[in-house]
Amino acid sequence: MTDYAVINPATGETLSEYDTFTDAQIDQAIAAADTAHRGWSRSSAVAERAALVRRAAELHRERREELADIFVREMGKPREAALGEVDFAADIAEYYADQAETIMADQPIAILGEGSAIIRRDSLGPLLGIMPWNFPAYQIVRFAAPNLIVGNTILLKPAPQCPESSSAIAEIYRDAGFPSGAYQNVLATNEQIADIIADPRVQGVSLTGSERAGAAVAEVAGRNLKKVALELGGSDPFIVLSTDDLDATVQAGVDARLDNNGQACNGAKRFIIVDDLYDAFVEKFVARMSIVPATDPMQDDTVLGPLASLAAAEHLQKQVDGAVEQGASLLTGGTRDGAFFAPTVLADVTAKMDVYREELFGPAAVVYRVADEDAAVELANDTTFGLGSYLFTTDPEQAERVADRIEAGMVYVNLVLADSPELPFGGVKRSGTSRELGHLAADEFVNKKLIRTA
Repeated sequence: MTDYAVINPATGETLSEYDTFTDAQIDQAIAAADTAHRGWSRSSAVAERAALVRRAAELHRERREELADIFVREMGKPREAALGEVDFAADIAEYYADQAETIMADQPIAILGEGSAIIRRDSLGPLLGIMPWNFPAYQIVRFAAPNLIVGNTILLKPAPQCPESSSAIAEIYRDAGFPSGAYQNVLATNEQIADIIADPRVQGVSLTGSERAGAAVAEVAGRNLKKVALELGGSDPFIVLSTDDLDATVQAGVDARLDNNGQACNGAKRFIIVDDLYDAFVEKFVARMSIVPATDPMQDDTVLGPLASLAAAEHLQKQVDGAVEQGASLLTGGTRDGAFFAPTVLADVTAKMDVYREELFGPAAVVYRVADEDAAVELANDTTFGLGSYLFTTDPEQAERVADRIEAGMVYVNLVLADSPELPFGGVKRSGTSRELGHLAADEFVNKKLIRTA
């Protein structure tokens, strides 16, 4: 049986299967990417590359309905959210098309002596991108667009449950006019992935996924002295120290937890509430979480669809049940119907419980009561993850102070769901090693070449 198949999580039905590539097909793809890079990477071709990336953005918009329907079938994303993801992917591609000349401009250096010096960004060559299932378009474009702009070529390995969307997106790049070999899908096995990374023609690998997958890829990349970029999990804190609109803050928390069916690496997962607001916040938070139904993701008004697979729902059930068995209080939810999981809130979680250290990848939140700012920061940082974080306070000085103390790659103050193409995305600790989006993404896989002239 093929590793690549579309299994609708809402129904459990297998809709289509795709053949895994043979070793010969893998080699052909690498060879095509290597050949394409020689012309694609010319420094004079920046405007040409930008025009094609812009055309890819236009095709995302033209095909948004078709792409959204595929996302719903593959991983249960609510259709309105799927449409929004396609639009965001197009925005990202357009951003890099707009910024291409700036990204690739020579960077002068003020030197201690006569003459001149510049940093020139050169591409590295073919790159392997290993993509997850939770954002089938967004994850791809934030890797592909900046690297295509700088002149690298792309070998894209999709998640096993996303072969249809990755095929549709590869078709977009072909129809946009990219040269043969510049962007290709590779439906590879884990063993073949290791061989691709080891191939001397491939110059780097980027993975978005689990810690386990990241460690495995980094090990292979390290043995072969290849550049690696990792974006892994998160257990992001949502800290409330003060607010002048509790209802709005609570709704921000619900939105940040249920976004993408609770399956976002940077979704708010640990709600850390100062003592004098805790009871009121939790009462409202539980009430709002409990009234959100898990329903058919194809309906236009659906907020919460199924988890991406039955296995994912079963794993979340095991985590929630285990937390309750160890002494946590279940304030709402904790039940599932197939891959559909009810919005869930846990309280009274202690550091001795497994769930204290785990990432809950689904519509489940943990609420914590803390005495003050110092206790909130200590709890927020008591995790192996360090991706994003959310801070709510009415005190600007406190916002600055706490944001500086949080150990995370991103801090959002008094807002959620504010990702944007120009804002770098990434974390620290076990959440990863790199940055995507913004200009920083375009610096991950380039040769920053010094040119010193007398």
